[in-house]
Amino acid sequence: MNDILTVTLNPALDLTTTADRVVAGPKLRCDPFTVDPGGGGINVARVVAALGGQARAFVALAGPSGMRLEAAMADQGIPLVRMQAPGETRESLAVHDRETGQQYRFVMPGPLWSEEQVTEALDAIAVSVPEGGIVVLSGSQPPGVSVEFATQLCKALEARNALVIVDTSGPALEYLAKGTTPAPAVLRMDTEEAEGLAGRPLVTRLESAQFAAELVARGAAERVIVARGADGSVMAGPDGLVQVSAANVSVVSAVGAGDSFVGAFAYGLASGMSGPDALALGAAAASATVTTPATALCTHEMVMSYLPQCGASQITE
Repeated sequence: MNDILTVTLNPALDLTTTADRVVAGPKLRCDPFTVDPGGGGINVARVVAALGGQARAFVALAGPSGMRLEAAMADQGIPLVRMQAPGETRESLAVHDRETGQQYRFVMPGPLWSEEQVTEALDAIAVSVPEGGIVVLSGSQPPGVSVEFATQLCKALEARNALVIVDTSGPALEYLAKGTTPAPAVLRMDTEEAEGLAGRPLVTRLESAQFAAELVARGAAERVIVARGADGSVMAGPDGLVQVSAANVSVVSAVGAGDSFVGAFAYGLASGMSGPDALALGAAAASATVTTPATALCTHEMVMSYLPQCGASQITE
C-alpha cells in the first residue's frame, strides 16, 4: 500500500454539544461536550485508519488548544508529523438543536501565517513524503497562505513523483480551476462550488461530468470529481466520465462526509484500486458518515455494507 500523508495547515479542536433549543437571548444549557481533532486532513487520516490503512497527518499546531488536539489524535492512533504553527490552534463549536434536529456550526478563522512559515511548511512536507506517495491537501487554508499553495505543493513534490489530491474551496479552488502547472492529480469539489465556477446550473450528472471534463482540459487536474450529495458523485479524467450513486440512507449529520469521501478515495488508490472503484468506495464512506451523529465518521463495516449500492459506471449521453 502506498504511503498516505494528509496535510492540515488550519486544524481545529472540534467541540460538539446539544441544547434543547437554540434561540437568541437566554443562556442555553448544553449537554456535556465531546472533543475531536478536526480539520480536513485529520478527518481524512481518521477514515483511512477506519478502513484498515494508515495515513500520517501533517498538522500545524500551537498553544494549549494544539496540545489538546495532539492528545486527541494520539488517542485515536493517528501518526502525527507536527509543525509549529503561528498563534493559537483554533477551536470550532457545533451545537445540535434537540427540538428541530438542526445543527449550528461556529468556525473560527485560525492564526495568520507569514511567507516564511508557508515556505517552512512546504519544505517539511516534501521531506516527509516517500517516492510515489499520496498527499492529500484537504480543508480551509489559514489567513496569509496564498491561493497558489496547492500548486506550490505540487511543485515541491515533483521530484518525489507524489500523487496529490486536493479538496479545497473559495479563492484557492478558483485559482486551481483556471489550470495550473504543475496541477494536482485529483481535484474534488461539491456541486455548489462547481456551479459557482461554471456560472450555470449543473442539473444532471452528465452536466456535472461535462464541466469536470472542461476543468481537466484546462489543466486543473488529471481527474476532477464533483460531489452531488444524495445524487452521488461524478468524475472526469483518464477513465472517461464516471458516475457513482450515494447509498439510500437517512441523514443524521453531514459533518465529515466530504472528508470521508476523500479518505476512502485516497485509501482506494493507495491500495491499487482503479479510479472508478476508488470513487465508489468514497461514495460508500460518505454515505456511511452522514448516518452518524456530530463529528463521528464511518466505520469499515458500514462502508462495506453500503458499497454494493455505490457501484461505478460510465456516463452516456
